[in-house]
Amino acid sequence: MTGFQDRERAEAEQFAHDADTLFRIQARRNRLLGEWAAQRMKLSPAETEAYAKGVVQADFEEAGDEDVIRKLMGDIIAAGADTTEGEVRLMLEAKQVEARRQFLT
Repeated sequence: MTGFQDRERAEAEQFAHDADTLFRIQARRNRLLGEWAAQRMKLSPAETEAYAKGVVQADFEEAGDEDVIRKLMGDIIAAGADTTEGEVRLMLEAKQVEARRQFLT
């Protein structure tokens, strides 16, 4: 019985670790994406820092990436910068890879 409980506890701990890792990678991805968007909008370094934090916060509005994409598209268009939703989605994927690489090294 103890072996089963140990295995169950280990699986629960692994699940929690995996969920935490994914959360950290996605937060890093959103920060990198916010920095990319801030560059497109020609924000100052201080504004870039604040904006990147805002993009991370935007991800808490709903499950999935649509809340982040909506924020970026709205802000980039409002700033008069030229981009498409497709480009934002491509950058989201690219920044996901970059964030995972940064987190794991």
